[in-house]
Amino acid sequence: MLKVKAFIFSPVQENTYVVYNEQGKAIIIDPGCYFSAEQETLKNFIKDTKLDPVQLLNTHCHLDHVFGNKWVYDEFNLELYLHPLEEQVLAHAPRSGERWGLPFENYDGPLHFLQEGDTVKLGNDALQVIWAPGHSPGSICFYHQEQQLLIGGDVLFHQSIGRTDLPGGDHQTLLNSIREKLWVLPDEVKVFPGHGITTTIGYEKRNNPFLV
Repeated sequence: MLKVKAFIFSPVQENTYVVYNEQGKAIIIDPGCYFSAEQETLKNFIKDTKLDPVQLLNTHCHLDHVFGNKWVYDEFNLELYLHPLEEQVLAHAPRSGERWGLPFENYDGPLHFLQEGDTVKLGNDALQVIWAPGHSPGSICFYHQEQQLLIGGDVLFHQSIGRTDLPGGDHQTLLNSIREKLWVLPDEVKVFPGHGITTTIGYEKRNNPFLV
């Protein structure tokens, strides 16, 4: 059985997730830890919970989701997995940080690419990769069918959707991704978004003003 621990990091209030199993193996998704105190918070949770981090994933590579990539790489020796269309977004992230007054040191390790339909294994559990562009070209979600949970990045929020005014974003593409890739999931699926509170697929079908 998987557990999901969320942290709210950085001035952008981004949700960082640690997904872990009963054997203590863990995946770190979108480490947004910007300040050293946030890095310590994440490190202490992993230490206190006796977790063994085995993989680093990005749902997409806007700056607030990648602030901590290099720190995770240096601290836990985890190489980065992302969609190939996010490689250029990742490369551009430090320039975005400078414009927003949030300079940071970018990840400089090896890259491994995930595609639609791939699975990320964590022991006996598997997270299905769902490509859902629109917020960014290579936005991906991670879906665990057995427990009906979705790590959704900035695709779908509680009564909202990801912004589409950043480079590579497209409003209609995002709406299509949600309707074609996420609405086909069971209504009970719990969505862990990149910002804000959790929601469910069924609730958003009924209440999301961008999609009803």
